[in-house]
Amino acid sequence: MPETVRATPVLSTLHQALMFPTLSPAQMARIATHGVVRSIGRGDLLIEAGDNTVPFFVVRAGEIEIVRPSGLGDTLIAVHGPGKFTGEANMILGRRSLMRARVSEPGEVTELTREQLLALVQTDAEISEILMRAFLYRRLELVAHGIGDVVLIGSVHSAGTLRIREFLTRNGHPFGYIDLDRDTDVQALLDRFHVAISEIPVLICRGSVVLRNPDNQQIAACLGFNEGIDQTHVRDLVIVGAGPAGLAAAVYGASEGLDVLVIEADSPGGQAGSSSRIENYLGFPTGIPGQDLAGRAYAQARKFGAEILIARSAAALTCDRKPYSIRFDEGPRVPARTVIIATGAQYRKPPLDNISQFEGAGVYYSATFMEAQLCGGEEVIVVGGGNSAGQAAVFLSQTAEHVHMLVRSSGLADSMSRYLIRRIEEIPTITLRTGTEIVALEGSGSLQRVHWRDNRTGEVTAHDIRHVFVMAGAVPNTGWLGGCVALDANGFIRTGPDVAQEDLAKARWPLVRAPHLLETTLPGVFAVGDVRGGNIKRVASAVGEGSIAVSFVHRALASGD
Repeated sequence: MPETVRATPVLSTLHQALMFPTLSPAQMARIATHGVVRSIGRGDLLIEAGDNTVPFFVVRAGEIEIVRPSGLGDTLIAVHGPGKFTGEANMILGRRSLMRARVSEPGEVTELTREQLLALVQTDAEISEILMRAFLYRRLELVAHGIGDVVLIGSVHSAGTLRIREFLTRNGHPFGYIDLDRDTDVQALLDRFHVAISEIPVLICRGSVVLRNPDNQQIAACLGFNEGIDQTHVRDLVIVGAGPAGLAAAVYGASEGLDVLVIEADSPGGQAGSSSRIENYLGFPTGIPGQDLAGRAYAQARKFGAEILIARSAAALTCDRKPYSIRFDEGPRVPARTVIIATGAQYRKPPLDNISQFEGAGVYYSATFMEAQLCGGEEVIVVGGGNSAGQAAVFLSQTAEHVHMLVRSSGLADSMSRYLIRRIEEIPTITLRTGTEIVALEGSGSLQRVHWRDNRTGEVTAHDIRHVFVMAGAVPNTGWLGGCVALDANGFIRTGPDVAQEDLAKARWPLVRAPHLLETTLPGVFAVGDVRGGNIKRVASAVGEGSIAVSFVHRALASGD
């Protein structure tokens, strides 16, 4: 075994007290009632990197080192003495260990399984606050330092590189990044893993598995995101979509004792998860990045026992018999007594023939730190007049030379919150161009020039702008439902009082009662969030709908509807 580089632990930051609190004797005694007390000897290996069954340890006496294994020698991450405890967000998320835990001084520990740990944080509010806060801060530090079990080799000019970075980042998984265009030693690494430059982006998973331009499902499989989730037994509730509405339903459902499974096609958070900062969400007066909000909600749902399938797209809903089931393109169907549809909506793509050619290479559908890095000091375009577009324009103005906001309407008052409009008006590097739309894109490999038209004059002008952020309109993700539920003229799901009698007749509604609020034309199947017709496009509204829907799920389960 390589020697540990015994130096100052890597995670030695201003957040030290939050990441590494010391438990009191009374707190340690309460934790001990949930697990077992055992002796440890110098050199004992308690956790190995890559373990998918990860115990939790509280040090009563002695010392445990947390190290990141490497062929060049282990790197010391942290040292836990008496009153300290092991673990980070992987304990709550149910993912593999990123680190090795080894005894450096003999002593005694309290050991809990993950199931015992979850029972503890669900029942002891004081200890839950201490552990959850430490776990989340430790994971944030690992992400910030790029300390994990994944290395991505890519290029800022590669759409695949941006996609993989976004997938790992939005799933809160720490990774190292090597830029093909900037890192001089990259060729040695490519040679070591027998990778050609033409195969970029490449993901090196757990130090040995080489994935060449993998899709998100392949990444999730290699990192074990979905390990241990039984997809075959009948769930009380299956939630399709892990945006704010779906995650809220998962938190409330699981915390109230339901057996909950969430299916997410990409990453938790939905459109809100890609927002640079949400400033009008209750309880966050200084705002909160959408990714932070999504990450907290995801951890909260897992804390209460909800299971979440990542990078799995629902292909169809089997609705002609009960229990219902969700079908994927491959793998077993997931049976469910009740279903909540929370698949949200996607930004509408401008009607440009070659737009797909530039997606991820000049055309983006989110504005996060990663995209902002690509266009620092340059002019950018934001298409759209809603809150998401406004937040993106304000965020990008911090690093871009100039932001052009293009909207087809005559202004922003009907579609954007007033606080955002005022902020946009006060930023001199943002120009609002009303009655304007993009009519052509040019470039070879990546976007190089944009043509836009002033619809009032008909004049078309060309601009050497290489970055366009599209956040206009909304297309509901309902194509996979195959006619199982009634949709409105725009493809959104009709629910509750918005369901017409002819919809019920066509669906052969079998019950005497009318559909519950948020219930579709299929008994026990509900729709929440942006996918629902009449939904108010706000994060708070989505969270409210997700929580309300669970109360009707209980009614449906109790009545057997």
